[in-house]
Amino acid sequence: MASSGWIERIGGLVGVRPAELKLAFRVTIAGALAYAVTKLFDLPQGYWAVITAVVVMQASVGGSLKAAVERFSGTLAGAVYGGLVAGLVPHASPVTLGLAILVALFPLALLAAVKPAFRVAPITSLIMLLPPTGQAIGPIASAFDRVLEITLGNIVGVVVSLFVLPARAHTLMTEAAARVVSLNADLFSIFMEELTDGPTGRSSLQTLHPQIRSALKKAEAAAEEATRERKSRLTEAPDPEPLIRTLYRVRHDLVMIGRAASGPLPPLIRERLNPSLKALHETTRRLLLDLAQALHNRTTPHGAVAFEDALNAFTVEAEALRSPSLMRELPGKAFGQVVALGFALEQFRQDLGDLLLRTGDLALDRTPQPEER
Repeated sequence: MASSGWIERIGGLVGVRPAELKLAFRVTIAGALAYAVTKLFDLPQGYWAVITAVVVMQASVGGSLKAAVERFSGTLAGAVYGGLVAGLVPHASPVTLGLAILVALFPLALLAAVKPAFRVAPITSLIMLLPPTGQAIGPIASAFDRVLEITLGNIVGVVVSLFVLPARAHTLMTEAAARVVSLNADLFSIFMEELTDGPTGRSSLQTLHPQIRSALKKAEAAAEEATRERKSRLTEAPDPEPLIRTLYRVRHDLVMIGRAASGPLPPLIRERLNPSLKALHETTRRLLLDLAQALHNRTTPHGAVAFEDALNAFTVEAEALRSPSLMRELPGKAFGQVVALGFALEQFRQDLGDLLLRTGDLALDRTPQPEER
């Protein structure tokens, strides 16, 4: 009876996680198939093929293709450069081997930092210099040494990350968030210029939107690392999740503004709203760029008084368009566009206020308020 209970629990877990089960199955098949192929061709170090097959397997085909290309390019770069270092730099003694490791690591580590697709290049280069010893010392001793070496490597890596040019996750997150806000300022400018100056084309959006998505992903990844630092008691910085949520809400607001600005305003409405829209454009862009700088430097941002005044002035002008004489002269679609724009801007106001608060919470020069504990 006890065994049947465990079987039911496992079956329940499998039933609610079909995607994870498929991935585990594919990884297992890939590893076993790679091992069979290495034995078929009698490769002397076939275990690297097995490891690569397991590493390359991702949740999707596109992810697997990306991982395969990155691993191949990184391995090729590391093998070529590591082979040159192994052939040209003497490494017979421990001292010369240490120097060869320095020569082999630094350029490829720099390459991996600039181009993450080459992150396995330093590892491959080290493999060229450090010969395996498992077959010489036996499987048990080799397994023990491998666990010990990995443990020591983990300890060294954590210690170095903490004390040698440390890069705190909160800093990386705020820098990525600053990039998002700065790009949002450019996006807002495109929409406002289209409303005030007429259609100008949106070809620049094809590059701007991917840049914003990439920066958001970097900020989100850094936020996950910052959360891990907080749980490990490595920092007392605030919870990063509210900032990420606010950034996504602001992006959604800009999408709504972009939809409202997708069509030209009738000349009469544009003439009435142009002064308030241009003032709103200027003050909003200035506020977003100030927020980006405050996030990058982790300082307290300035207020949003000018933005609030400009948005209030636009709202008054938009309400004035509801006069009976104008409503008889203009199509209802034009008024619908103005209403949609006003709604999107009002939501934008609320989320910008939240972004101001989140930026202030993360500021290093923040002074606690009397009611805070």
